[in-house]
Amino acid sequence: MAEQTDTGRLIYGCMGLGGSWGDEPYTAQDIAVAEAAVEAALDSGINTFDHADIYRKGKAEAVFGEILGRDPELRKRIVVQTKCGIRLQDGDRPGIYDLRGTTIVERVEQSLARLRTDVLDVLLLHRPDPLADPDDVAEALTSLHRQGLVRRFGVSNMSAEQIAHLQRSLEMPLVANQLEMSLRQRGWVEAGVVVNTPQAAAVGFPLGTLEYCRANGVQVQAWGSLAQGRYSGRQETPDEQATARLVEALAKEKDTSPETILLWWLQRHPAGVVPVVGTVRPERIRACRDAATGEPRLSHEEWYDLWLTARGAPLP
Repeated sequence: MAEQTDTGRLIYGCMGLGGSWGDEPYTAQDIAVAEAAVEAALDSGINTFDHADIYRKGKAEAVFGEILGRDPELRKRIVVQTKCGIRLQDGDRPGIYDLRGTTIVERVEQSLARLRTDVLDVLLLHRPDPLADPDDVAEALTSLHRQGLVRRFGVSNMSAEQIAHLQRSLEMPLVANQLEMSLRQRGWVEAGVVVNTPQAAAVGFPLGTLEYCRANGVQVQAWGSLAQGRYSGRQETPDEQATARLVEALAKEKDTSPETILLWWLQRHPAGVVPVVGTVRPERIRACRDAATGEPRLSHEEWYDLWLTARGAPLP
């Protein structure tokens, strides 16, 4: 199987595939929905598909595996990425995080079976586990790599210090960090400008994370990139309404879609942000085409206009 290394400008997030979050099996209709979404992503220039073992209780991976089973040649054209490290609620037992080495290996083997592939291009550790031993994690990742089961590794929802702490135990470089980032979830950009102000404590995003990723070649992936439609569909506050109007105006001016404007805002940042698009609606996936196939056409001033309008307040 040819190795895919380039994730492209956009990633398709598969969390919406596979039907419900219940225990019932997926259906033929769920497979059809997934096929339509995958086709729209490929038509839009997206070649990377992001999963997690918990999405729809494994059904997202399984439905995708059905698609790969029907078209074996497709696997050679795409990058398959999945995540592990979260254990969902089980009866009365609440959900927890689990990055023990044995658990990682077990979850990867299960993902490979559901996805009907013999190798993962990228495995991300989904959430930080306070009980994780970096040496134990590194041993598991190294074993998976040596067996040819996983090509590259990354993390999700981790700070610079957490990545560096794990990297010290791992010979292979961590290649990605997936974070919630959008025009609505702006902590990643706010953290850099509220230093030495009273607002700094309220931001929450770990300052220095983007800088660490840029300095160490860690790709920054943005989940939730379309802000759940807040600026390209429904709006609930005056700031969201004003931002949606500006997004629409810029889209018309540049002959593109509102979704593309939102993605360009992320891509315009010099950290090289790669947004993850998670909608299952083919028309909305195709609305992202310009962000997948070309450079972001936002000026310095337009980028700030979007930020300040969504912010609803001047910079400090």
